[in-house]
Amino acid sequence: MTNLVTQLADSAKDFGVQAAYGDPVELGGSTIIPVALVWYGFGGGSVDEATGDSKLATMKGIGSGGGGGGYSVPIGAYISRGGITRFDPNIIALLAVGIPFVASAGWALKKVIRALKH
Repeated sequence: MTNLVTQLADSAKDFGVQAAYGDPVELGGSTIIPVALVWYGFGGGSVDEATGDSKLATMKGIGSGGGGGGYSVPIGAYISRGGITRFDPNIIALLAVGIPFVASAGWALKKVIRALKH
């Protein structure tokens, strides 16, 4: 099982950055590089079927298993046009982050104003 986990970890570090930054695309005289938040996870386990002991199962090499998965959230793109590069955020991702931030800031401001009145 240790060998499998090591292989998964080695392959995961190779595609981490490549998954976060997409391949450049030429479109209408501009170069666009998509950007995303990417995360993934892997897990594995082993239990002796007879005793339920994971250490005994590791010694015997039985009852092993594993799994993994991940996902990405597109947050925007770098756009190069005329020698100038800028980051253009994904509006949906910006709202998903902005709405809770504005709500928290409003709640905090309400508390500060209430404290100053007393």
